[in-house]
Amino acid sequence: MPLAIETEGLVKRYGDVAALDGMHLSVPEGTVFGLLGPNGAGKTTTVRILTTLLRPDAGRATVAGFDVVRDATRLRAHIGASGQYAAVDDHLTGAENLEMVARLYHLGVKRSKQRARELLERFDLTEAADRPVHGYSGGMRRRLDLAGALVAAPPVLFLDEPTTGLDPRARASLWDVIAELVRAGTTVLLTTQYMEEADRLADRIAVVDHGRVIALGTADELKAQVGGDRIELSVTSAADLETVRHALAPLAAGDVQTDATALQITIPVGNGAASLTTALGHLAAERIAVRDAGLRRPTLDDVFLTLTGHEATEKPKETIR
Repeated sequence: MPLAIETEGLVKRYGDVAALDGMHLSVPEGTVFGLLGPNGAGKTTTVRILTTLLRPDAGRATVAGFDVVRDATRLRAHIGASGQYAAVDDHLTGAENLEMVARLYHLGVKRSKQRARELLERFDLTEAADRPVHGYSGGMRRRLDLAGALVAAPPVLFLDEPTTGLDPRARASLWDVIAELVRAGTTVLLTTQYMEEADRLADRIAVVDHGRVIALGTADELKAQVGGDRIELSVTSAADLETVRHALAPLAAGDVQTDATALQITIPVGNGAASLTTALGHLAAERIAVRDAGLRRPTLDDVFLTLTGHEATEKPKETIR
């Protein structure tokens, strides 16, 4: 499959700090590629280089067949970008914002108005088209910003934490829009701090830390790297935790984790359902009272914690609607 984005050994330094330290990426056309990492991992620096806003100190990158340094001017007509904060003019209406972007792409007066109305309808903003943006909700502003990134119908779209701070309904709505774009052939590079967002949208995910890719694969492949299923058991007495650990140790396919505060124990296992049945049989034989028991697969949070040694970025406290 042809590549829409390719980087080889990207390096970017700020003094003694390496924001990127040999970044390698390959993104096939018509897919969603997720960059997952903590604050300062290099995600936004990567996006800024790929959108020609920043020059790398070393390495090379191509987007839509254009070199990001040598062909920067020509490349800009083939990409769209939406960041963490909506880049819209509060004093203009929604329609005027999109018309202005269209004029910057030299679409002409008539086509600019037509394209603005098409996008306002697509993003469910028609009723607010002629209202100043300063009266828009956060979710409306984010949709308008994404609409602006699509004015020129770019084949490659960069979304840098596009749903940060949105409420769950607005986030799900934006996910639907992104999925629709990809079905129509758009390539999306998505940076996110939401594990469920990467799980839901990305065809492939690169886990980034300290300016380089430390793991790459589909969500299922990454989860497989940290083991298979996990049995989670909670008991009624702290005194039972050690007995449970000893009784179920033969079933464990990795380190057993104990949470004394929650009276919970987690056991990685290789054969999920059968292991859970066996575990419950062992505990019944030991006359251990089990308050709750279940089987779960690793999440991307588990992947992130295992690979980086720390949790993913904190969710923002403020939610916008």
